[in-house]
Amino acid sequence: MVREKLVKDNPTDQIVAPKSLSSLPKTLSTVDVESLLASPKGEAPLAMRDRAMLEILYATGLRVSELVSLKMSDLQLDVGYLTAFGKRSKQRIVPLGEAAIGALREYLQHGRPGLDKQRGSQFLFLNRSGEGLTRQGFWKIIKRRALEAGIRQSITPHTMRHSFATHLLENGADLRSVQAMLGHADISTTQIYTHVTRERLRQMHAQHHPRG
Repeated sequence: MVREKLVKDNPTDQIVAPKSLSSLPKTLSTVDVESLLASPKGEAPLAMRDRAMLEILYATGLRVSELVSLKMSDLQLDVGYLTAFGKRSKQRIVPLGEAAIGALREYLQHGRPGLDKQRGSQFLFLNRSGEGLTRQGFWKIIKRRALEAGIRQSITPHTMRHSFATHLLENGADLRSVQAMLGHADISTTQIYTHVTRERLRQMHAQHHPRG
């Protein structure tokens, strides 16, 4: 009718077309995650720091910006939580697992003092100079640790976030809980991970079923 000039206003102007499904996020298998978490070996402060960071990333699904901006005051280890500040400074409480808490305690007691050198930095994770770690700094760390772990696929900090969400759903977690832990404002953003788990099931069926 607009094209035929029978009406002046187009009633569809305010309608948003549905988004096409983007490519599925890449994740690590649980075996590769275990290899990555075990890659920082030794008792050097940097090894303890890297173990703690990787454990937290997999235990919480934090964005890399949230990870490197963590402050000492954001930890509540006695009750097993940390406070993260996401997009638009939105605050959320995220639970920590026993492995992440153990790695954090080791780092805080034996690793971080050697990096801070009594400077009193407020940041949780520090670089060699005792300053807060940057996003680029952590990007290099996870790339290096992945190579040490023998992981051949390309990996980014967000790969751990994707793996966190996917593995939770695969093991029975409900979508709303995963949404809250990831800090997604819209549950439709979280639903992409249900497609990941379905695709993985399809691949497993095709690979292992006699008539797949």
